[in-house]
Amino acid sequence: MTPELAGLLGLCLLLLLLIFLRMHIGLAMASVGLLGLIYLEGMRKALGILSTTAYNTAAYYPVSVIPLFVFMGTIIAHSGLGDALYESAYKWFGHLKGGLAIATIAACTVFAALCGSSTAETVTIGRIALPEMRKYNYHDAFACGCVACAGSLAILIPPSIGFLIYGILTEQSIGLLFIAGILPGILLSLLFVLVVIITAFLNPNAAPQGSRSSMREKVSSLKVSGPVLALLVLILGGIYFGFFTPTEAGAVGAFGAIVITYVSGYMERKKFLASLLEAGSITAMILLLMIGAFIFMRFVTVSKLAFSIPEFIGRLGLSPYLVLSLIVVFYILFGMFFEIMSGMTLTLPLIYPIIVHLGFDPIWFGVVLVLLMEMGLATPPIGLNVFLLSTVTDVPMKTIFRGVWPFVGAIFVAIVIVVAFPKLALFLPARMLR
Repeated sequence: MTPELAGLLGLCLLLLLLIFLRMHIGLAMASVGLLGLIYLEGMRKALGILSTTAYNTAAYYPVSVIPLFVFMGTIIAHSGLGDALYESAYKWFGHLKGGLAIATIAACTVFAALCGSSTAETVTIGRIALPEMRKYNYHDAFACGCVACAGSLAILIPPSIGFLIYGILTEQSIGLLFIAGILPGILLSLLFVLVVIITAFLNPNAAPQGSRSSMREKVSSLKVSGPVLALLVLILGGIYFGFFTPTEAGAVGAFGAIVITYVSGYMERKKFLASLLEAGSITAMILLLMIGAFIFMRFVTVSKLAFSIPEFIGRLGLSPYLVLSLIVVFYILFGMFFEIMSGMTLTLPLIYPIIVHLGFDPIWFGVVLVLLMEMGLATPPIGLNVFLLSTVTDVPMKTIFRGVWPFVGAIFVAIVIVVAFPKLALFLPARMLR
């Protein structure tokens, strides 16, 4: 059996057997990778790779950024600071047509830069926003669709867990990826707002106006959100101007989140301990994914799949943008049936060499991939954000899926714009002080 055939059989075993038997994706990748290495390299060498990969992954310095940003996100999520962010956004935008939905998108945009987890953001903002929207007679489908899709901003607007995993697996600069996500994140937020404006214009009953707040109330609402925004500027500005590395930015962010929540009275001992436990659990899950991915990537490299697939595509003579379009379609369909974060970890060992071979910028592709992940979080039949929102709000999933489509369309438009104008993602990284 040739190494390439062994690689294809290993991939089929991973996809068709272990994953559909509900084995954890990290363990599945590690198991297939180990068995493949045993066949191709022998037992002794394969066990040597297994023993060193786990340690080298956990001890890899850039990996230390993960628990820091995850901890910052869990502190914000558990503290209840999301209430203050939503209230502040409501004071400023609630009086507009569709103002509560716009306030939800604004709150999600700020919360995304603190949290990095779309699931935590969707649950946190959903619990706050939906009761308010119902109070002003928003349609459940539209309100929940807005929350489910705006909640996905957490994996695009830095700091993002999606960028962290992509950067580590592909050995790209996490700082560059973070900065590359800023303008596309702002663009997508504005597209979501445009969807709200159009909906409110076409069907005013779906997104009515809220009450108007005085200027004093608006300014007063910045008492908590102001320091939060300052922390975000400090983190991203520090990375952009080269004052500190992403890992150091994670430490600054976690410490700043503790200070802000403590001083503002949102932090309690139980909440702090819960934040620690959840951060540890999420970090362990991500590390398991990454360890499995690195073992599987080693198998893919030894089997020569990482070289033979790009060469095969090159011999077909297809346009690079046609191949990219096929990859985009693949991820859109893949996200409809697969948990997208694990799916990204699984597919990157095969997709990334194709992207590099075609001459596309890896930082730019990271932004496109994260946008595709966002779409997967809201599209049926899986739609993790939709499932979570339905669980915490008791709104049927079919109702939420009916409301997400305009916002999913906005995500697709953002993907098209970023593909057509790569400089939107690369403009800030090109001017970054490193």
